[in-house]
Amino acid sequence: MIRSLAIFCGSKSGNNEQYKKDAAELGRLIAEHKIQLIYGGGKNGLMGIAADSVMENGGIVKGVIPQILIEWETQHENISDLLVVEDMHVRKRTMYELCDAAIVLPGGFGTLDELFEMLTWNQLSIHDKAIFILNSAGFYDHLIQHLQKLTTEGFLYGDLMEQFVVLNKPAEIISYFKDSVS
Repeated sequence: MIRSLAIFCGSKSGNNEQYKKDAAELGRLIAEHKIQLIYGGGKNGLMGIAADSVMENGGIVKGVIPQILIEWETQHENISDLLVVEDMHVRKRTMYELCDAAIVLPGGFGTLDELFEMLTWNQLSIHDKAIFILNSAGFYDHLIQHLQKLTTEGFLYGDLMEQFVVLNKPAEIISYFKDSVS
């Protein structure tokens, strides 16, 4: 049963307005379905948009932020709970421990790092949490093609499409969760 959902996404908003719309819509849906949002604790970019949307719609948001980002004053101060941790590694591990599943939205290096670490941990059976990729406006199309190449070239164990679920609209994710917890 999914009670808490980690979101990994950009601390910037990107150039496509659809990314912002999808982050806000996802936040609204998370709140409506009474799922707690676990995220990186920032106030900027897609992560800030998603957290704001959850809060505006009566949901619960738990942020996990490393001390260095507190020093840069990027933390969100209007969320339910903010946990300050030592560094980025502890942040990721803590977020994984607090969530039942994860959703990856568009983002940069940090988002890709989080996606690949989750995929690696699943492959190594360190955890078995569901991973969803919200492919807003086709953002991850090229990455998904590359991951398929890793399979055809013999570098992955198991079926790639069992590692994650690619969805194109926020409502598809919530529908899946609702169906998976029934």
